[in-house]
This record gives sequence, C-alpha cells and structure tokens, in this order.
Amino acid sequence: MRIYNTLTHKKQEFESIMEKYVGMYTCGPTVYNFAHIGNMRAYIVADLLKRVLIYNGYEVNHAMNITDVGHLVSDANLGEDKMRIGAEREHKTVYEIAEFYTEKFMEDFKRLNLIMPNIIAKATAHVNEMLELIYRLDEKGYLYKVETGMYYDTSKFKNYGQLMNLSFEELNNYLVAGARVERASGIKNTTDFAVWRFSKPDVKDMVWDTKYGKGFPGWHIECSAMSMEYLGEHFDIHTGGVDHLPIHHTNEIAQSESATKKKFVNFWVHNEYLLINGKKISKSLHNFYTLQDLIDKGYSANSYKYLILSSHYKSQANFTMEALENASNTLNGIYSFIKKVSDSKGAKNNILLMEKVNKIKKEFFEFINDDLDTPQALSKMHTLITETNKFPELGKADANAILASLMEFDKILGLNFEEHMKKQEISNEIRELIEKRNKLRNEKKFAESDKIRKKLKEDYNVEIEDNAQGTSWHRL
Repeated sequence: MRIYNTLTHKKQEFESIMEKYVGMYTCGPTVYNFAHIGNMRAYIVADLLKRVLIYNGYEVNHAMNITDVGHLVSDANLGEDKMRIGAEREHKTVYEIAEFYTEKFMEDFKRLNLIMPNIIAKATAHVNEMLELIYRLDEKGYLYKVETGMYYDTSKFKNYGQLMNLSFEELNNYLVAGARVERASGIKNTTDFAVWRFSKPDVKDMVWDTKYGKGFPGWHIECSAMSMEYLGEHFDIHTGGVDHLPIHHTNEIAQSESATKKKFVNFWVHNEYLLINGKKISKSLHNFYTLQDLIDKGYSANSYKYLILSSHYKSQANFTMEALENASNTLNGIYSFIKKVSDSKGAKNNILLMEKVNKIKKEFFEFINDDLDTPQALSKMHTLITETNKFPELGKADANAILASLMEFDKILGLNFEEHMKKQEISNEIRELIEKRNKLRNEKKFAESDKIRKKLKEDYNVEIEDNAQGTSWHRL
C-alpha cells in the first residue's frame, strides 16, 4: 500500500510502527454549528483510508476529537471562542450547544456509513492532559506570557514549517502575505500561538483554574494532548483537510515534538477542498450545504458519498447539483445491477466472464492501494458491470462471483451494496403502479409512464429500471 505523505511531500510505501497495528488520529469537528458537506469530505477520506488498512489486514485504533472549547474565530488566537458565539446566537449554554451539534454531526457520520472511531474524545474532558502538556512545554522553555494568554515561541522549534515545505521565515511571510494571521499585542513571531487563553472575568462556563490563572486551552494543544493520550507520543497516521496544514497541524507537530523530543506522526494524510460551483464554501456566498439540505432535496447520503469518491482525495472536488444528480443516477444504476444479478436464475456459467471479473477485481485493489485512487477503482467497477451486461444470461456461479466481488469493493467504498442483495418487499399499491407503468410503456404512452416512474421515486423512494429482462426496481 502506497500513500502520499504530506510530511515528506511524496508517495511512500506504508509501514506501521507496530506490525499489523495502526494508530490513527482524525481532527474532528468544532461543534458550534452544523457540519457542511465540505467538512464531511475529510471524514469520508479518513474512513476510506481506515477501510483500506483494515482490508489489508491491519488492526486500526482510530481516535477522533470533538472540539467543544478553545477554537477561536481567528487563526491568530484572537476574538471569541466559536462555542460561545454559537451559544449567544441560539440563546443556549455552551454545553447545550456542544451536545446538540455533536449529536447532529454523529447523525451525519452514521448516514454516510462511516465506521465509528474507536475513541471519540471531547476536549472538555481532557483539560488535565492538556495542562500536563502545557506545563512540560513551559518547563522546557518554549512558552512565554502575554496579556491574553500563554504562547508557544515557534522560533525555538527548528523544523517549524516542515509540513508546508517552508522554512520558519518563509512560513511567517506566507501567513502575513495571505492575511491568515493578525499580530496580537506582545507576540514575538507571527506564527506564535496560544496554548492557554486567559478568560474574561464575566465568563463562567468552560473555564479552568491553573497556575497561570483562569482560562481555557488553545485549539492546537487539544489535538496533541488527546492524540498522544490514546495513541502514544509517536503514532502512525494523522488525517485532516488541507486547511489545517499551515497552522493547526504545523503547530501540533511543533508543540508535540518539543515536549516529547520524539517524532510525533509518521504519515500525514490531507484531503483537498470541496468547492461549490467552483468556489470555496462560504456563508457569505450562500453556498453552504449540510448533508440534511441534500437529503431534503431528495438525494441520499450515499449519493453525496459516491460523488466524493469519484474524485481523488488530493484533488479539489467541485460540487454542483448537476454532479450530485449524476452521482445519484449512477449509484442507483449500481443498486439496480446488484438486484438484477441477485435475481439471476440462469443455468449456464461463462468461463470468459469469470476471467474478466478476476482481472477487474485485482486491478480495483491495485488502484485502491496506490494512494486511494478511487476514481480509477470506480472505473474498474463500472467495467465489471459493463462486461457482465454483455451476457444475456448469468449462471448462479457467475452471479455469486460477481456479487462477491462487489461486496469486496464495498468493504472499501461503504455504499451499502449488501442491502440491495436482500429480497425487498413492496406494497400492493406500489406493485399496481409498476404494472400500470409497464402497460403504458407497452402502449407507447411514454409521457404518462414517466409520470408514474417519477411518482414512484419521489413519493415511495422506489427506483425503476428497464432492461432486456424486463422491469426491475429497488428502494432508494
């Protein structure tokens, strides 16, 4: 298995620290609002990577955080905590906000059929671990105090900027030029960041007493403390979006390795941005979609997931409603194919077809193991469908081999193929509509038959497909 490692800026053969065991950490959500579909791309990619590792025989210990305190509005450690802004917006406590949006995030996680992490760590439950790490950094001389909090001096870490392939000076200039960081009062370097923020006297919730004074942790310290708590001071894989590269993940490496004097993570895996109609997601552009928004428009979570898997994780993906519609139609076509093959009752088996199936299966996993190349792997899966459809009749052995291959593919894709192998029941009302539609088609009344097809999809979540064997259906 080969994977692109952001730390070394090249594709590498994956080797775990311990044989057949992988410690893997994913940056989780800040639960002050609904996660949008761009956010969810990172979790689909992390799940894809985990599924490939499991398929290759690794035991994966996967940890993910929930940021319910400490993530400020500005990357510069200025402004208000996002959680408090969410609480003020909705006239709730910060704890109520955290609980509500954590629950909504987990709903989306399950809708996308993502394997739940072994460990889900809330920041508020790990402040002691963060303080221990902060005290270690202070004892080693990496911290200094300003009016707003305790800051880490990035000039003292010699490899600062390695993840971006930039020197310390280059990264400081990059952030200034990109207006990514404002210079707070008393800060020595543009890139310096808060590990502990002092709270205002009127703030009572989510503040803790320390030897520095009352306050709350910085965002970056959370991930270092929690990942090392559950995976050790040196572990295999850290995942996240490219937006975390210049600041959050760069700072995680600096503070972690400064405290432990060990390498923090061996492989850093970053997914690219999801664009909406060619533009970055922004509330000001009104292009902010949640997964629920797409479901309300009649699309399944798996249709969105299929769309994401259609692009390589290291390339920017462009979301449009037309692209989602195409992904939905393609996925429904796959589901129909699975049901058709499941219903095959032919007697004749085809040696030539089986040779093609075995070759395609081998190629599918070669692409998957080459830096998670899902576009090429999906292309191979569609080749299998095309080749199968060339045969008017499938023997039971053929059908079983094809279905077995698709189930193997779905161990990686997680698109619920197995559900469409099961015998599905429909009501008499739906059956009568299908029969009526078939009668209209036979009478060449296609406009009327299309209305029934649309009604079946929109009102009953039943998709119709016409093929050489007749009409088949499956539930969406």
